[in-house]
Amino acid sequence: MLYIWYFVQAILALILIFPVLSYIIYLLKPKSQPLADITPNNDYGIIVTAYKFTGNLNNVIDSLLQLKYPNYHVYVVADDCEGYSYHKTDNKLSVLHPVVVLKNQIKSHFYAIDNFVRPHNIVTIIDSDNIVQPNYLNGLEVYFRQGFQAVQGVRKAKNHNTVYACLDAINELYYLLYDRIVLFGIGSSAMLSGSGMAFTTELYRECLGNSNTSGAGFDKVLQNKILSRNLRIAFAKDAVVYDEKTADPNQLVKQRARWNNTWFKYFHYSLNLMWKGIKSFSINQFLYGFILFRPPLFILVTLCCLMLIINLFTNISLAIVWSILLVVFVIGFINALIKLKAEKKLYMALLHIPKFMVLQFASLFKAKKANELSVATEHSYHLEPEKK
Repeated sequence: MLYIWYFVQAILALILIFPVLSYIIYLLKPKSQPLADITPNNDYGIIVTAYKFTGNLNNVIDSLLQLKYPNYHVYVVADDCEGYSYHKTDNKLSVLHPVVVLKNQIKSHFYAIDNFVRPHNIVTIIDSDNIVQPNYLNGLEVYFRQGFQAVQGVRKAKNHNTVYACLDAINELYYLLYDRIVLFGIGSSAMLSGSGMAFTTELYRECLGNSNTSGAGFDKVLQNKILSRNLRIAFAKDAVVYDEKTADPNQLVKQRARWNNTWFKYFHYSLNLMWKGIKSFSINQFLYGFILFRPPLFILVTLCCLMLIINLFTNISLAIVWSILLVVFVIGFINALIKLKAEKKLYMALLHIPKFMVLQFASLFKAKKANELSVATEHSYHLEPEKK
């Protein structure tokens, strides 16, 4: 039993400090230069899904119609959004109203694909609360021209209007650095984040065409299908999407309940990918599976603090080790904010992390029925990203 206890602690310790270790490897690894000054070659079908709430749809469409890329068409699937219409006609836009309520993101995506005005060879997914930068598609195109079949862009916070929105933005920055920039940079794949992502239409059909997935977590299913093929998901630093951060504590609890539910539901994917990575000697699969193995950050930190407390009474040497590891984790966390140039307001919000963690734990009790609580997070929308 003692060896099992030490083994559990060793695994937790490795998970805790892996982001810092991977960042060091990332700094030491030679960087390849992406293609520059490319000529647009692919044709993009941009899919925006909305369920019931349409408060930001006009804004996201406005931003999409200003993209500086010649070959694209926007498909807005207004599911159960009776009466919604865009305020003007544009030959690059189709607003689709499913006759039967879909209440499912994957079904909405394929409803759009089935109604393509022409056979786009790339699909990209945008949330109904997003705003995109004008060169979004150009940023994706760089990596598709290199042969990648799946690309994840950057999601930046559109709003910092409450403490909760700031903490949500901090969370996004941490994962952006370590799970996307660094993970892709050391030879694995960037984690998908639900929007701001793009795929060859053929790959998307292969991965999800026969899927029965419902509720949150379609991106977890999708990335598992992609990695099971040992394909890499590229990270496109210049494909920027501004995402509405959850400003209300009640909505935050519902959102995190859905996210926590997906981790428990799809936890086995991590074990499968690590095993495939070992069998095929694939760094891509093994590291991606290892990252998926990590529990939600608040659970991980709580478990590690519990290890520290227990060892204070049982093994003072290990207690000292845990103290050092937690300090390393904090340094890594702050490093993400520094490297990604977080504004001062976000640093001030760090004082409210205990409150944020309490809400996260509250979400655990609702995780089992998460998808019954809400299908989508409703926001109080901001027209433009806040000025930095």
